[in-house]
Amino acid sequence: MHMNDPALASMLPFDTMGLYEQPRPKFIFKMPRVVPDQKAKFESDELFRRLSREGEVRFTGFRDRPQDERVVRFQNSCREGHTEIAFAATGTNLQLIFTPPTTAYTPDKECDFDKEPGKVHLKASFIMNGVCVRWRGYIDLERLDGVGCVEFNEEKAAQEDALLREQIERYNQRLREFEDKQRGYRQERPDEIELRMTNNIHGHHGHHGGVTSRCHGPPRGERRLT
Repeated sequence: MHMNDPALASMLPFDTMGLYEQPRPKFIFKMPRVVPDQKAKFESDELFRRLSREGEVRFTGFRDRPQDERVVRFQNSCREGHTEIAFAATGTNLQLIFTPPTTAYTPDKECDFDKEPGKVHLKASFIMNGVCVRWRGYIDLERLDGVGCVEFNEEKAAQEDALLREQIERYNQRLREFEDKQRGYRQERPDEIELRMTNNIHGHHGHHGGVTSRCHGPPRGERRLT
């Protein structure tokens, strides 16, 4: 929507009257994080349809390390609040970020080692292809595989929709303000042009008058003939 080329920024249109168009403002519109109708896309998109069905998942981190080391690294990353998984059927890789487990009791843990022995149950919310979703599932702590799926996240979707509407309204407001200024500029410009033309014409005549007044009599160094 804008150009930052230094060569272009230093150039102005040529105008014999000394007038030029006012430069347009640089409107910066950040790409929206979500699509306008998230739920419709989640329900109609083929990828979301596949991921919304529970399927096999695997931990994908540290593939070049021995299995016992990968087990330790996986459990440590979960306690830090992140891990990497992939759906076996589609090959879709996900970077999950969630709240690390704590000793305090919480009714809806995002990382729960206590729910089922030998497994860790995970929940992670994120935006995927412009849609707010939540991954939900579990991973076996020894085999490093498990089952999971992607769900539509109603609460986060509503929050992002509100932010999107606010962002669009701010942009439209700035656009309206700019158009109002442009209309005012166009209404004032004819008077400005007339004033500049009058000043240029008067200055032009005055210049010629000065030259004419200095041209009486013969040039210096020449004798008048009688």
